[in-house]
Amino acid sequence: MGPADETGNLPDATGTRHAIRLLQTGETYMCSSSETLLQGMVKIGKKGIPSGCLNGGCGVCKVAIRRGSVKKNGAMSRAHISEQDEAQGVVLACRVSPVGDVELDVMGCMKKMMLRTQCGVMPP
Repeated sequence: MGPADETGNLPDATGTRHAIRLLQTGETYMCSSSETLLQGMVKIGKKGIPSGCLNGGCGVCKVAIRRGSVKKNGAMSRAHISEQDEAQGVVLACRVSPVGDVELDVMGCMKKMMLRTQCGVMPP
């Protein structure tokens, strides 16, 4: 393992870590290419990040990739992510890992939960 980065985090076994920016809140977290976007998100310890089933079936962790690339780690329920959605960058955070730095918008239940905890109230 290499030295810790500026946040004190050690790199993963491959040493490949990427900055993931949540566009709604402006927060950035580091995520290794060997973990899913959701696993990295949960590590920041922010309340309001629902983790759901963790295997692509519930749709709770729907995000839209606005910039950057991800790789698919498993099947996503077509009940939650259509082929057209996926082609437009809408994916489940539990089923993708970063290939480089990523900017994303959280959607659905996750968006409601994150904004409620940030603002203290549920958005209209």
